[in-house]
Amino acid sequence: MNVNPIEMQKALGGVSYPASKKDIVETAKSHGASKEIKQALSALPEKEYDSPAAVNKEVSKGT
Repeated sequence: MNVNPIEMQKALGGVSYPASKKDIVETAKSHGASKEIKQALSALPEKEYDSPAAVNKEVSKGT
């Protein structure tokens, strides 16, 4: 899955870190994230993420 990191960061604007996968996915949905971004975030492991970089790193592992 090819996710644009800039678009993903826009979708995650306003997330308070550390954040759970659920918080991250819900924030992205509320910001109108693309289908690709929602799919990538939904595939994240269930854990706490301490920064946007941690989310990006995990998403890039899944590609």
